[in-house]
Parts: sequence; C-alpha cells; structure tokens
Amino acid sequence: MILYIFYNINRTFTKGVKDMRGLTKKLISIISLVILSISLNASDLKKDEVMKISVESNGNITIYELNNSQASKELLSQLPLNIKVESYSHDEKIFYPPNKLSTSNTPLAKNAVTGTLAYYAPWGDVVMFYKDFGSASGLYELGKVVSGKEYINSMSGIIEVKIID
Repeated sequence: MILYIFYNINRTFTKGVKDMRGLTKKLISIISLVILSISLNASDLKKDEVMKISVESNGNITIYELNNSQASKELLSQLPLNIKVESYSHDEKIFYPPNKLSTSNTPLAKNAVTGTLAYYAPWGDVVMFYKDFGSASGLYELGKVVSGKEYINSMSGIIEVKIID
C-alpha cells in the first residue's frame, strides 16, 4: 500500500506540476488513503488481540482467555487486583470487582462448564466454575480457562488477578 502511494506521488511530480489545485487534491486523496489504511490495520489488530488474565492463589496460577465483550474489557480495566475470593455453592469461586461491569455486547453463559469465567450481573460478582454448571438468568460469559483449572477449587483467601501481556 505504501509503495503504491509513493509511486503515485513520484508519478505526479515527474509529469510536471501544471495545476496546483489538481496536485493538492491528489495529495489530500493520498493522505486520506494512508490514514484509512493505518486505521483499518489498527482496528484489525484489536479484533485479533487475545486478552488473558492470571489468577494466583496459594502459589498456584490459573490462566483465562477472555472473550472480546464489553464486560471482559471492563474487568481488564480494573486490573491488577488483590481481592478476596469466596466459595459459593458446590461448583464455583467468586470475587467482587470494585466496579460493576456493563453487560452490553456480552454473551449469556448458556452452558457454563468447568473452567468457564463468568459475570453474575444481579450480584456484580465474577464467577470461576470448577464444576459444570449450566446456565442462569443474568450470568454472562467472560472467557474460559486455558491452564490451571485444577486449582480453581482450592482458591482461598486473597487472590491476585492480573493481565498477562
């Protein structure tokens, strides 16, 4: 793309500058194409960017890959966190991020299984499932475990949640 732009600039100058208004229009068009190309490439990178977090508890690390939802992005914006984890029911560990997450553009967790990371909007807690669960009204999927799912059940006390670059 950039070679094409330089080729057109060179071609314009080598033909001679007869009409400055025409040259100005061409330069503006070329600059616009460059800006558009850069913008499109930047947005493609963001779409393909994989967001990962680690959760450390008792010397063990669990890694989650997040989806590209609004709630996941808002959780990332609150990291790093040192926060209390709690056991809830017989299949999940939960923690409450400082700020509630927006669920717009966030998929419902239709079938939460072992390793699913979710957000329960009615209570404002992040849920880490260590057993298969299913679904519940107000439960939104944030991501899934990629390693360390065997450690979720034993999480206790203060956990450290941070972004993995």
